[in-house]
Amino acid sequence: MPRVSLPSQLQSYSGGLSRTEAPGDTVAAVLDALDARWPGIRFRVIDEQDRIRRHMRIYVGPDRVLDIARAVREDDEVLLFGALSGG
Repeated sequence: MPRVSLPSQLQSYSGGLSRTEAPGDTVAAVLDALDARWPGIRFRVIDEQDRIRRHMRIYVGPDRVLDIARAVREDDEVLLFGALSGG
């Protein structure tokens, strides 16, 4: 089952967990599984047009994900990051 790393801004949805596992063969399916467990978490990452929100970054292993249809294998790690900004 793919492993998922959650950024601090999503940990309030996951009961404080920073790492978990979620079934799915695509990034979208993994996010759906997370949302089934913790309603609202997917909406914080993906907008109404199923695009990754501008302030979020998703990686599968070392590869940045630009489309949530990206395939995920059982042994992959899905990393969710909140982009930092400021000045």
